[in-house]
Amino acid sequence: MNRVITALLLAPVALYLIFVAQPMVLLVAAALVASLCFWEYCGLAARHGLHCALPVGCAAGVLGFLIPPAEWRLLLVLTTLAVLLIQSRYANLSAVLPSTGALVLGILYVYAPWHYSLPLRERSAHWLFFALATGWIGDIAAYYTGTRLGRHRLAPRISPNKTWEGTLASLAAATLFAVVYLKATLDLSWTVGLPLGVVTNIAAQFGDLAESALKRGAGVKDSGSWLPGHGGWLDRLDTTLFTLPLVYLYVSRWY
Repeated sequence: MNRVITALLLAPVALYLIFVAQPMVLLVAAALVASLCFWEYCGLAARHGLHCALPVGCAAGVLGFLIPPAEWRLLLVLTTLAVLLIQSRYANLSAVLPSTGALVLGILYVYAPWHYSLPLRERSAHWLFFALATGWIGDIAAYYTGTRLGRHRLAPRISPNKTWEGTLASLAAATLFAVVYLKATLDLSWTVGLPLGVVTNIAAQFGDLAESALKRGAGVKDSGSWLPGHGGWLDRLDTTLFTLPLVYLYVSRWY
């Protein structure tokens, strides 16, 4: 029940931000949500024995929303050098390399995908909604199908509760959504919507598994406890970290 209540509370906020909010409001919301996810990521890294310079990572990630995309590589280079110097101040020098790597990975893994939410919204709010909803709809289908009909485990070492039945239900539901939604809103043929839905949902499921692997390695079930029934923000948005850049790639190159 908590899962449903949380989803019902978040849904109108998400729809407002995607379709109605001014670009600056969306930017602030995306930066805030990404920062919460990054904070949870740093908590997972700490359980792996890795210290992330949280303020530096947050500053770099948020700055990425404010600068032109062409400057992102320079930002990443400067951030890496700054973190390397900061980490070198700690007594355990054997942790300098892995901790620096963990921080840079966190910026790329958590912040960078959400940087694409703004240019997607500029193209069309429907593209942003598609990138986010494809994973969420797949999640819903996988959860309810897997809990009722799931028999064959998908990746027991990473996520024991995920099943092939849930995975196939996720793929079917997300693909159907893609075909119908892209036709209704952007007048795209099913020959575009079908493969785009399949590829985007597969990416979303990989995003879910990737975060599950981080949690499994850290020995925790959820990345946080912000969202009752869902866990943390990273638990709720792990699929979007893979779908946002993928959909942006399609829109920027072929649409």
